[in-house]
Amino acid sequence: MTFLHICFYSTFILSSLGLAFHRMHLISALLCLESMMLSMYIALSMWPTHTQTSTPSLLPILMLAFAACEAGTGLAILVASTRTHGSDHLSNLNLLQC
Repeated sequence: MTFLHICFYSTFILSSLGLAFHRMHLISALLCLESMMLSMYIALSMWPTHTQTSTPSLLPILMLAFAACEAGTGLAILVASTRTHGSDHLSNLNLLQC
């Protein structure tokens, strides 16, 4: 396993640990999700050069498009929840409350 693989794995693991343990604010959860997607994008972008293939891969572009859609949707949810609940605390977003 190369140093590059260890960096990508550790970035993804740290992002998922941040998502698991620091879930007080919605913006911190969205930032952790975005860093997970970014580490997967960089790993998928480096994969053709690591395997020494000459054909370009479409998978990193699709991953980047999904990450942009996820970020836009997350920010729209953040703005809507801040307007209705007054803060971005995840404890305020209980779906069972009216």
